Amino acid sequence: MAVQSPPKAPKNEGNLVDRRPTRIAFSQKLGRWDVKVSPYLYISPFFILFAITGLFPLIYTGYISVHQWHTLGGQGDFVGLQNFQDVLDQSSFWKALRNTFSIFLISSVPQIIAAITIAAILNANLRAKTFWRMGVLLPYIVAPIAVGLIFGQIFADQYGLANGFLNIFGIEPIRWHAEVLPSHVAIATMVNFRWTGYNTLIFLAAMQAIPSDLYEAAIIDGAGRFRQFFSITIPQLRATIIFVVITSTIGGLQIFDEARAFDAQGTGGADKQWLTLTMYIHELGWGNQLNFGRAAAVAWLLFLIIVAIGILNFFITSKIATSGGSKPKKFKKVGKR
Repeated sequence: MAVQSPPKAPKNEGNLVDRRPTRIAFSQKLGRWDVKVSPYLYISPFFILFAITGLFPLIYTGYISVHQWHTLGGQGDFVGLQNFQDVLDQSSFWKALRNTFSIFLISSVPQIIAAITIAAILNANLRAKTFWRMGVLLPYIVAPIAVGLIFGQIFADQYGLANGFLNIFGIEPIRWHAEVLPSHVAIATMVNFRWTGYNTLIFLAAMQAIPSDLYEAAIIDGAGRFRQFFSITIPQLRATIIFVVITSTIGGLQIFDEARAFDAQGTGGADKQWLTLTMYIHELGWGNQLNFGRAAAVAWLLFLIIVAIGILNFFITSKIATSGGSKPKKFKKVGKR
């Protein structure tokens, strides 16, 4: 009787070996968690600080704005939108809104143009580049109150340096502290003095990131410096210009130090000629009225205005940026006939 051999084990197709699932070590799990969680931990300090110093005050200010809130007496009754209605009925609010937009436009537009121009000059081959680049930042580190006191004397109504310079050309003295537009020009000059150098360094950093091949090709095609500036430099700076415009809008609508230090009283003029919205908030909360509710209402109105203007600036600048394209213009080759 033949002895049957034991059944053979089935061969694994493709020489595959059956493997039982192995348990992942704790160190491997920890490494995976580190890869997934660590990026959020690195950026979390910003969001934590923003929630404490930015988001919470914003929400709490909105809570105060719908209550009758005295600076010394504290919280009162719930009044809804009454504080907003009371603020909108006051002429001082509309004067402050007019002054804020006027100073913002007079300061921001020339400031951006001057910053781009100075950055283009500093980007050229100059001697002592570091000295000149650091020099444009010096006005930024000067205390705002010092700038206000100095320029307040420069733009004095009778004996100021500005009127003395105009007198050379036979122009009568300008009442910088009494008239609306001259006071706005004086305050805008202070703002430009402090912030032009800061924006200049931003534009300078962006200009240095532009590939040099573009300029070399433009030189070969016969383009001059002005043509290179408007056809290469400006198109390549579109993203930076959008950033500077938005930040200038946010800062320009919150002008406080320069306007408050423009005279000794710091009240925005006898007829509120240069009273800004931030100064008006300070007057409502810590001035004669001592009404935190109305001050919070103005703060929220200013916040909504800044958001609306910022969104409008973003869409306008983005449309301008995308309409021209990101590629530099081609130049017609200039050659001898």
